Amino acid sequence: MTSGQTWRAIGLVLAAVFLFACQDTIGKYLVASHSVPFIQAIRYGVNLLLIVVLTTPRIGFGFMRSGRPVLACIRGLALALGSLTGELAFRYLPLAEANSIIYFAPLAMLFLSRPILGEEVKWYGWVAAIIGFIGLLFIVRPGSNLSSIGLIYAFLCLITAVIYPLLSRLLTKTESTQTLMFYVGLTGTIYYSAQLPWTWPATTPTWFDTALMAALGIVSFVGHSLFTSAYARAPLSLLAPFTYMHIAWATLMGGIVFNQLPSGLSIFGIALIALAGVGNAVMNHRNHRAAQMNLEPVEV
Repeated sequence: MTSGQTWRAIGLVLAAVFLFACQDTIGKYLVASHSVPFIQAIRYGVNLLLIVVLTTPRIGFGFMRSGRPVLACIRGLALALGSLTGELAFRYLPLAEANSIIYFAPLAMLFLSRPILGEEVKWYGWVAAIIGFIGLLFIVRPGSNLSSIGLIYAFLCLITAVIYPLLSRLLTKTESTQTLMFYVGLTGTIYYSAQLPWTWPATTPTWFDTALMAALGIVSFVGHSLFTSAYARAPLSLLAPFTYMHIAWATLMGGIVFNQLPSGLSIFGIALIALAGVGNAVMNHRNHRAAQMNLEPVEV
């Protein structure tokens, strides 16, 4: 891997998380006046359309077949439920706090790595998880004045944010990226379209709001495509720290668009979660490089 490839991969990740923060901001604006299932039905429908239109001419219809369709659908359903609970969390919570709770997921995954994936967790992984958990407590502490229902939705989204990457790790061994993206779009479209008879708005959304709903699908598709392209150029352990820029972008956009800035203690908790995640990723990357170069690993 050349330095040029590395910098391109980092740039792609930074662009992707910026788009994801934009997606969060658009979603928070829309859920104030529209039902989440209706918004997501349009978003996933646009996403599915883009996947089919852009992928089929290049590789045909073969990407629609999966060797493990049940797991692929469960993975897609986990993301669809994450979209639902995440948008509801954004309705009741500031973007910064909601995203920070959800971004505890990579650290929470450490507790499941050994029993599900059979992966060893190093000592610094446990330290990072403990520090991240302390940061989480600073955000959800008594007296934080955060909505209780919003916190419930954020923690439900956290659960899906743990399940989704675990299934991704299992499925990427046998399934192509195009196949997994197709099943995500298909599952989300079916799940939310089935709810349209009960969630169709009483009044027709404005053209502006409809365009924003469609933009969610486009932004999501482009963001995930950039992510996929980045991880094709550089290892996850190298790029993971840069994903925490999502929290920084969300904090900035929440302040600019909604005039919602976290308190001092919440900022401290957010910083602890971000530092724990970055530190764990950096240590993982250093040990991975040491192993490749047949050097002694960093941990003691």
